[in-house]
Amino acid sequence: MSLSSHVQELKKKHHVLSEQVEDAQRAPGTNDLEISELKKQKLRLKEEIERLSVDA
Repeated sequence: MSLSSHVQELKKKHHVLSEQVEDAQRAPGTNDLEISELKKQKLRLKEEIERLSVDA
């Protein structure tokens, strides 16, 4: 897998997590811990995307 395709996959995962965060925030039964964990995963992906983009 090339670096650019890897970054594209990470961006797709980031987008999916964004949608999950939005859905979780709209759902009345979702606890804050779950939302927080999704946001942390999203941030880790964003940092990895930025790190790989700078290295490229």
